Amino acid sequence: MSAALHGVAACFTTPDEFLAALEGVRTAGYDRVEANVPFAVEGMDELLPGPRTPMARIVLIAGLIGGGGAYFMQWFAARDYAYDVGSRPLHSWPAFVPVTFELTILTATIIGVLGLLWLAGLPRLDHPMFAAPGFERASQDRYFLCVRADDPQFNAADLAALFHTFKAELVAEVPA
Repeated sequence: MSAALHGVAACFTTPDEFLAALEGVRTAGYDRVEANVPFAVEGMDELLPGPRTPMARIVLIAGLIGGGGAYFMQWFAARDYAYDVGSRPLHSWPAFVPVTFELTILTATIIGVLGLLWLAGLPRLDHPMFAAPGFERASQDRYFLCVRADDPQFNAADLAALFHTFKAELVAEVPA
């Protein structure tokens, strides 16, 4: 793995060449693959590895902590600052449900948005792929495929040769 490289990128002129190269790269065993295309290419989602994200667990834990904290806050207030109204019980859980529900949703939402921003590395004003030659056409009519340097099987020379077998218009090393 090279610390000075983000990866090796290849530019393709047609979606068919791009999909063939993506399938070839995945068949060769590369897992850390990025694709930049001007529009959705049918079949691309099945070939790209989906990242495993801990967001569901983060939001669940935040919701449980928020709901538990809200319930505890109401129970504590009712218990320590007792106010007897009509001999009703101090620990009356039906009265605690609305606030518990609202704070569960509020906490899960706030932590979910902050977790999303943190895990996505946002705000990100620059990306190494922006320095790839010809990348300005990725939003117009070119299809870019990049294998990142942190892939366990990364070898720049082998990747360049592999991309050329799939009729890449341009193959370049992308600096980090």
